Amino acid sequence: MTLTETAHTLALLASEGGEHGGASASPYATGGGALLVLLLLLWVTTRFNRDR
Repeated sequence: MTLTETAHTLALLASEGGEHGGASASPYATGGGALLVLLLLLWVTTRFNRDR
């Protein structure tokens, strides 16, 4: 699969996202969830870092 085929496939999937009738995730909920996960990973990393 070439880069252009991959880009075309991803663009096609993105354009069909709202046509299936399902509720799409809110961008704020998605960003907030990602931020929460990254902060949790940062906290776990600093707790288990024994080099300090």
